Amino acid sequence: MFEQRPTLELFFEQLGLESNSEAMDEFIKTHQIGMDVPLHKAPFWSQSQHDFLISHWKKDDEWAMMVDILNEQLHTEALLTASTHD
Repeated sequence: MFEQRPTLELFFEQLGLESNSEAMDEFIKTHQIGMDVPLHKAPFWSQSQHDFLISHWKKDDEWAMMVDILNEQLHTEALLTASTHD
């Protein structure tokens, strides 16, 4: 059985999002969330996207690393702001 190794592109596809590099960069740029907002609670996810994120994060499976990477990328502005105010 052939299984693809998880990549951010495949992760975006699993979430039903465009997965070319320009679309992913634009999504990350335009969907920044504050430090007080957990990734899965961001207001822009559909219920199925929310469930996908939670499921793989809780299972700590091969997609969990992609959840962590996306979480970090969507909190970039908040992290930068926090570090400049310390």
